[in-house]
Amino acid sequence: MRVTGNCLSAAYADPKLMRMTGTFSERRASALFTLLLASTLGVMAGATVAPVLAVIQNDLGVSGTAAGFIITTHGLTIAVASPLVGRMIDRYGVRVPLAVGLVLYGLGGGAGIFVDGYPLLIASRAVLGLGAAIVFTGTTVALLALYAPGPERDRMMGWRTTAITVGGLLWPLLAGALGEISWHVSFSVYLVGIPLGLAVLATVPSTTSPGGTTTGGAFRTLVSHPRLIGILAIILASGLMLYVPAVFLPKRLEQIGITSTFVTAIYAVTLGAVAASVLGLFYDRIRARLDDAWIMRIASAGWTVGLLAYAFIDHPVPLLLAPVLLGAGNGLAMSTLTLLVAEQVPADQRGRATSLQGTAMFAGQFLSPLFAGPLIAATTYATGFTAAAGLAALITILVTVTRVAHLPDRADDDASALAR
Repeated sequence: MRVTGNCLSAAYADPKLMRMTGTFSERRASALFTLLLASTLGVMAGATVAPVLAVIQNDLGVSGTAAGFIITTHGLTIAVASPLVGRMIDRYGVRVPLAVGLVLYGLGGGAGIFVDGYPLLIASRAVLGLGAAIVFTGTTVALLALYAPGPERDRMMGWRTTAITVGGLLWPLLAGALGEISWHVSFSVYLVGIPLGLAVLATVPSTTSPGGTTTGGAFRTLVSHPRLIGILAIILASGLMLYVPAVFLPKRLEQIGITSTFVTAIYAVTLGAVAASVLGLFYDRIRARLDDAWIMRIASAGWTVGLLAYAFIDHPVPLLLAPVLLGAGNGLAMSTLTLLVAEQVPADQRGRATSLQGTAMFAGQFLSPLFAGPLIAATTYATGFTAAAGLAALITILVTVTRVAHLPDRADDDASALAR
């Protein structure tokens, strides 16, 4: 078994380091808390702006399309920058790049406090996206390195899903409350990235020597591990279809008489987040009983039925089933897809593999309005949601008739086992 540079738990197992910084369990708990909190920032990047987007649009005097770029620019930046970020993390380790990424995140997002013009605001969102790309890949790689494959890693990935979904609820609420003062003030929420960057330096050890762990880039990783292509296709499709309700659900709800923004939030965010959070807490028990293929079949079936419910159910009460099913699917798929990506490759290629996951996910989100918008404009909202459900059904077929959702037949070379 080869000890690779990104294996944080191997560093925690070092006796000298443990004498200097405290016991293994205390240090790992501190790192875990910091990394879980940092993981919430990915979904926060766009959601924080949503409550004040209309106010920004009116204040800056821009069109609805231009205002939309305030939310989507960071996602496009993440999709483009992630492969380079992954290679950097594989080469230099996770601690310093992640700390720098968190500071960039805080500065790029927090710049909205002072920016008054649209071009500068878009530029700051690109800086935010670069920081978010590092945060997404860095936190994922670091969290995976804390535990060897098995029940503990499964439990931790479930906690990560819960943290992300809870963050997706709480950060926008805080930003919305601050937006009552001024839309500029709502951007202060992003500044949390700066102290988190310092916390990473204090709790996450660096174990990689420059130049010691990488050969080739993201393309070579795909060629060497072709099953990744299928997994990334699922992630791309899920980002594309799941952003359809994120963008178009309010107008669909208006058709059945739901115009309250509070009630809309229940359908669009709250119920789904609760369902995903609960399943995240029990994810390790679920994965102990079901293999990844069955978990993905259940998740994608939930997506399919939930999206069809949004398309065809016109009564508010039974329509509550839709966000619950979508959220449950997310709670199962988010952890499973991350583990599938990570466990397809050796530990010293995990940064590149995880970065491709970020590229696929955020590219899907960016493309979603281009996929569903013209279709809905030419037909109906029901047709758009049905098309999204069709993508979910294709995922169900893919994970049923192929082995894309199976782990490779090899031993994991992660040195996390040294910590046990």
